[in-house]
Amino acid sequence: MQLQDDPDEGRYRAALRRWLSDNARHAPRLDGEPDAGQIEAWRAWSRRLHDAGYAGITWPREHGGQGLGPAHQAIWLQESARAGVPDHLGVIGIGMAGPTIGAWGSEAQKRRFLPPLLRCEEIWCQGFSEPDSGSDLASVRTRAVLDGDAWVVNGQKVWSSYAHIADWCILLVRTDRAASKHGGLSYLLLDMRTPGVTVQPLRQITGDPEFNELFLDGVRVPRDAMLGRPGDGWAVAMTTLSHERGTHGVGLAARLDAELRAAVALLTRRDARGRCPADDPLVRDAIAELSIELHALRITNLRALSALRRDGAPGPAATIAKLRWSELNQRLAALVGDALGPAALERGEAAVDRGRWSFARLRSRGNTIEAGTSEILRTIVAERVLGLPSSR
Repeated sequence: MQLQDDPDEGRYRAALRRWLSDNARHAPRLDGEPDAGQIEAWRAWSRRLHDAGYAGITWPREHGGQGLGPAHQAIWLQESARAGVPDHLGVIGIGMAGPTIGAWGSEAQKRRFLPPLLRCEEIWCQGFSEPDSGSDLASVRTRAVLDGDAWVVNGQKVWSSYAHIADWCILLVRTDRAASKHGGLSYLLLDMRTPGVTVQPLRQITGDPEFNELFLDGVRVPRDAMLGRPGDGWAVAMTTLSHERGTHGVGLAARLDAELRAAVALLTRRDARGRCPADDPLVRDAIAELSIELHALRITNLRALSALRRDGAPGPAATIAKLRWSELNQRLAALVGDALGPAALERGEAAVDRGRWSFARLRSRGNTIEAGTSEILRTIVAERVLGLPSSR
């Protein structure tokens, strides 16, 4: 396991730190779900990242990327978190749709979609999960029937981030009901402005509509807007999900580290009477436990990154990292909320830390559900890592 940067990675990190020091002032401040003005500022920031060479870091040069390795992507995730700046707005496009188009798309599809994706001229969303098809993704029911030169799509998708601002969607559909569950799937590129596409925001416990439902009613998708051939959908989707897992855990851990440092600063801040929440030994003990477990999470992510360097896949360490991050993030938000008491319930500019901890406590409840529930992830670890017998 590689614990430190090699010389090239060290130079890359140093250059990135200098760039962030000079440019972080241009980054938008995002607290909670961004509004329209913040989205435009985020788009401008994303173009600045592209112009500086920090978009598509691991993409091949022939696709417009930098041709660098996963370690360089991990360095970007760590240093951007350290600087407190957001990632590229087109995170689904760059992290999922783009690499999948690069692997499965025709030359015409690559020329059409990859350049505007990198420049943040087009935003992508994901249309995989359905009301009855989340963990069991292969059971999707959204249908696509070939009619002349178009696929006619009918169905519903759910939990789609960025769908309310997206231009395009990577869409998993069933094109052959007679085939096996996995074999009857296909993968389409959907223009979100097509007639018959309806986006319905889902308002969460935070009050923000971060996710969306997609309703597809007689939507006509051009026949050539398919990645691979009919029936290749499952294999294409696995390409997408493998890129989603990649270095994602490194970024999550880096953001959590920044959150922990902010929490410690807040909980050790003394009031006019010289008191602070960290005077309570139970609070200090909880901070110490989180610090220790976060360090273990960093090591787990280094294992995943080493496997990614060596084998091209992060291995089981990535599953363990997501599982541990989601629970640690919940515990940190709960700790701050409990330590602050009623003050942690407030939102808005006048609230403690502008209400970030109220939002964090509510939003973190979904961490153990999204991108693989903790129950599913524990089953994966038990069966594929520990070799325990299947309960099914």
